Amino acid sequence: MGEIRMTGEIRTDYDCELTGLPAERWGEAVFKVGDEEIILEVSVEKSTIVAVMAGEDASWKGTLEGFKKLLKDATAGN
Repeated sequence: MGEIRMTGEIRTDYDCELTGLPAERWGEAVFKVGDEEIILEVSVEKSTIVAVMAGEDASWKGTLEGFKKLLKDATAGN
């Protein structure tokens, strides 16, 4: 096992919590809603890369800075 470069957490409204999940290069959280999957993946190999997938037809992947910009742009019109 290599160096721990990030840790993960998952929490739910049933007071369930997983904390301190170690990762050297990447981690992902997968949520299933009916037949759909919503996936968030974070990679810290060279720079921080974020990927979000909702089903097979909708996905985004880019740098952490690009993800922040995407979120800011999406909420700017609200």
